[in-house]
Amino acid sequence: MTELPQKQVVTCFLRNRGEVLLLRRSAKVGSYQGHWGAVSGYVEDTPERTAHKEIDEETGLGAAVSLVRQGESFTVEDENLSTCWIIHPFLFDCAHRNLRLNWETTKAAWVPATEILARDTVPQLWTSYAHVAPTLDTIRTDRAHGSAYLSYRALEVLRDRAGSLVHQHHDQTPHWTVLRQLAKDLVHARPTMAVIANRINRVMHACREAQSAHDVEQTAREDLGQAYAADGQTAQRAARYARGRRVLTLSHSGTLLDALLTADPAAIVVAESRPGGEGVAVAEQLAQHGHPVSLIPDSAMGQVLRHRLADIVMVGADTILPSGAFVNKVGTQLAALAAHRYDIPFFVVSAVDKLSVVEKIELETMEPSKFYSGPESIEVICPLFETTPPELVTGFLTESGEQSPAQMQTHVNEFKRIATW
Repeated sequence: MTELPQKQVVTCFLRNRGEVLLLRRSAKVGSYQGHWGAVSGYVEDTPERTAHKEIDEETGLGAAVSLVRQGESFTVEDENLSTCWIIHPFLFDCAHRNLRLNWETTKAAWVPATEILARDTVPQLWTSYAHVAPTLDTIRTDRAHGSAYLSYRALEVLRDRAGSLVHQHHDQTPHWTVLRQLAKDLVHARPTMAVIANRINRVMHACREAQSAHDVEQTAREDLGQAYAADGQTAQRAARYARGRRVLTLSHSGTLLDALLTADPAAIVVAESRPGGEGVAVAEQLAQHGHPVSLIPDSAMGQVLRHRLADIVMVGADTILPSGAFVNKVGTQLAALAAHRYDIPFFVVSAVDKLSVVEKIELETMEPSKFYSGPESIEVICPLFETTPPELVTGFLTESGEQSPAQMQTHVNEFKRIATW
């Protein structure tokens, strides 16, 4: 049997607010005219450089994307075209949807990824997406993003699995068993991040009677939109508090970062946020958008506040406990104590969905060998998260407005109710 000639191509999925960009191929392209696909092109340099080039040429979004993941390449044989495609899949997050299409495309659509299954697409487009899509494992291991971001990814995992079941088989009750187990695994994937549990619980509670994969897919789509809306409203609220002020922050909160990017703070001081150092990337992103930024070691937060180099402290939260305490990156309590000592407002930027129904949760730690791998016998204690007590919190900035720690407690019963599925 004669081997088909091989051609290497990139397939690039652009994601914005939980939806991916699909492009309908024009009659002028060399193959699969009229079919839906992602940004694609022949590999002319390295696959990654080709991906960035094609994104800019086909959509004009080159400056707005950031690489999330490059998947393993795979092959697709097309006997009709006498071609064996070697596909290099990519996933990029996209800051906005302002497209500038070229001649290769007749129509564009931002859609939930499961729409790929319902459209007339280029060969194996869903397989390409599956190679870069979020998974239970990527949620468990992601240490670069905050809890809101990971809650979006968890909803996408549930949505995609439900959509796949609907497409591959008739919607039968046994699918509920599969989705129920996946939902349980997602709920427990990151124990310090209650928002993942609450948003998954909301979907499954709504679908508990019908037990339909179709309902799970549709509800996950809707809840993903509601989650983005709630976090967006929270960011707008925080932006008003940050405007014109000198802000001290630490770690990486996507919601707070959105607030600082849209506000006009007088200055921003970012602690590097060890272990992990994600504060460095936050400072860089703020600086790239023209904000006046200072980067400091975590140990300097007390000095910055003592000398009044910041007017307000604003941090994100991974989980808010029923008592009004909250869990965030280690170092947060030091900032809160210093703010309390020097009478500086300390605000937590968080959607209500981050409220836990239990007071005691497991706090994640760093693997000891990643902190110290020297020759000496040294006990390594390296927490990644810690709990800050409510008496150090001035207020929580939520989608519903500023709330005190006591006011946050009033939402606990609702989250207990939806956890009963």
